[in-house]
Amino acid sequence: MCPDASEPKGPGKEPILLRQPLLEILDRLAAAEFCSHQGQIEKRLHEALVRRGAWPPKAEQEDSSEDEAH
Repeated sequence: MCPDASEPKGPGKEPILLRQPLLEILDRLAAAEFCSHQGQIEKRLHEALVRRGAWPPKAEQEDSSEDEAH
């Protein structure tokens, strides 16, 4: 007899039925963790750009010498 794919594997493991309050809490925790990871990625990217001198972006200098010549 093949074990059902939805059944947990391993000794002493039984399926747990998650109800609404617990699902909401887990969802909020997962969203917070995702935001935290995303924030860390953005922070690391910003640090790398600063180290390479690519941040903050430099404003393009207008050719003021041409304006003065005219």
